[in-house]
Amino acid sequence: MPKIPIALQLYSVREDCASNLPGTLKAVAKMGYEGVEFAGYHSRSADELRSMLDDLGLKVAGTHIGLDSLLGDEVERTIEFNHILGNRFLVVAWVPDERRNSKAACLETARLMNGIAEKLKPHGMRVGYHNHAVEFQSIDGELPWDILFGATVPDVVMQLDTGNAMHGGVSADGLLEILRRYPGRAATVHLKEFSSTNEQALIGEGEVKWKELFSLCETIGRTEWYIVEQESYAFPPLECVKRCVMNLKKMRT
Repeated sequence: MPKIPIALQLYSVREDCASNLPGTLKAVAKMGYEGVEFAGYHSRSADELRSMLDDLGLKVAGTHIGLDSLLGDEVERTIEFNHILGNRFLVVAWVPDERRNSKAACLETARLMNGIAEKLKPHGMRVGYHNHAVEFQSIDGELPWDILFGATVPDVVMQLDTGNAMHGGVSADGLLEILRRYPGRAATVHLKEFSSTNEQALIGEGEVKWKELFSLCETIGRTEWYIVEQESYAFPPLECVKRCVMNLKKMRT
């Protein structure tokens, strides 16, 4: 199989984006990233963003958005914006506690996600859900993650964040088991390191079993994008994400 392209979640360099978005995107492209995932648009239109990316040869690997932007009248505006952007993956980055703090709440969230998936499908887009640590903390003996993805249709993307999951108590082997349990669901995966001894570890410096994870993503996961996200900084953010992509490329050779 061809190697899965690597994108950067721009939240990793959010202050740089806020002060100089064109310059930051240029730096990201120069590092060797092939795409970006948005987390806010810095008051730019979809046309402006698309033009910047096209000029740099960058593609859109997704966007992190709130659930409300995919409900009611908002969904049509969201579809139009992302159509211009050239984005297929609309990933819900976070939901309030009341949408995930019980089995009933998780099932209702799953129902909403299924409805959104149906609305997006004619537009060639998919909705996804991104985890933090809380989705791997038990509710009456069940994990919110398993409740959600046990009740959602295959079109709903399981955007597994490796570091966040391990912060929630998932082991390195447990990450691999999640990919096995939900084959074909991991269309985009957040690559984030976890180290029990170094909170500022970069990709390749911690406990994630990257080689095994890549193998699963490239086979049963049907992963289309690897997305680097770095939220702790031993160096300036741009230097951190540069080192992350360099480490990734070394591990994949």
